Amino acid sequence: MKCHTMERFDLQPHLVGELVEMRPLRPEDWEELFAVAADPLIWEVHPARDRYKEELFREYFREGLESGGALIAVDRRTRTIIGSSRYFWYGPDPGELEIGWTFLARSHWGGVYNGEMKRLMLDYAFKFVDRVIFLVGTTNFRSQKAMKKIGGILTERRVQRSLNGNLFEFVIFEIRRSDNDESIAANSTC
Repeated sequence: MKCHTMERFDLQPHLVGELVEMRPLRPEDWEELFAVAADPLIWEVHPARDRYKEELFREYFREGLESGGALIAVDRRTRTIIGSSRYFWYGPDPGELEIGWTFLARSHWGGVYNGEMKRLMLDYAFKFVDRVIFLVGTTNFRSQKAMKKIGGILTERRVQRSLNGNLFEFVIFEIRRSDNDESIAANSTC
């Protein structure tokens, strides 16, 4: 049985893979992370389509710092910031952890980097929980496809969240620890 307590789970671990290093978000990361996020094409299918604007991304960045679960993705070869992701204790079930708020520089799209980021984060999470969920906008088909690529299972669950004062609906994908062993390993280099 896994330990399901937030006290034992570090929401900002330092995770190192072959291509990507995930480390805690720091205030001094603002300039380099915003340089990545300022690309409107990153956000074109996301519910918060205008997150590339500085004032909106500043709010996203602030919330990431305050969450205590935001991680920066660093390309290990170039040592540059290429994106971000976040751990979040989702709800009343302490065995359910969310991974979300993920974005990558378009130069790193295509599955290899996202796959490794998710594999690193899932491998760490599954030391503590049996189930990880991912909230994806109902019209964000690019992210839905990426979730399926790493073994995410679309559930019947839906949730609404407010982004920049607007209410959006999200579908919930799930990966269970028992499913993770073969799915992420097989698809992390897609």
